[in-house]
Amino acid sequence: MKIIAMIPARLGSQRLKKKNLQLLRGEPVIVHAIRKALVVECFDEVWVNSESDEIGQVAIATGAKFHKRPENLANNIATSEDFVYEFLLDHECDYVVQLHSIAPLVSTLDIENFVEEIKKNKADIFLSVEEIQIECAFNSQPVNFYLDRKTNSQELTPVQRIMWSISAWKRDNYIKAYELKKCATYTGKIKYFPLNKLASHVIKTQEDLDYAEALFDLANK
Repeated sequence: MKIIAMIPARLGSQRLKKKNLQLLRGEPVIVHAIRKALVVECFDEVWVNSESDEIGQVAIATGAKFHKRPENLANNIATSEDFVYEFLLDHECDYVVQLHSIAPLVSTLDIENFVEEIKKNKADIFLSVEEIQIECAFNSQPVNFYLDRKTNSQELTPVQRIMWSISAWKRDNYIKAYELKKCATYTGKIKYFPLNKLASHVIKTQEDLDYAEALFDLANK
């Protein structure tokens, strides 16, 4: 089974300028994701997927390969469906694991366990989730509790919040679904993989970056 890692990284961002190149522990945010992907030795190849030559130079210098996506797949209109499909057309594999650079509190152990789950289950899609075991509602309606009685939190069924810190797709299934105009992200057999709360933290603002800096040692020890 050939499993490759893809780290998506646009240069532009709306809330935190050049967030993939912002410094975390003295190094660009994206460098941490690349090094973890290389250290775990779970992947046949490690790619950074970006429209930016500046990010590409950082990727290559850190030891990853660089896939330059078209400029039109790096704006605020293009979706992950589009750039993942474009990437998969160029790279043969059984599975692609998308490891988000802006989730720097995902540990190497998290990555290893996630890839091991792919090898064991062979589903079409693997999505990381945070299991939230507290009363949750949607559109003002209970999801995992009842209004006519109080249940202890530890007895509640956890709600699974999709994190996107790390996810994976079977290549052939994704390409086929996309070309059939289906939602390739969710078409097929899905396996949900629980990770801890720290691994769900993503950097979108300066405050998020400050939190990651403060929690970095705890998450990566």
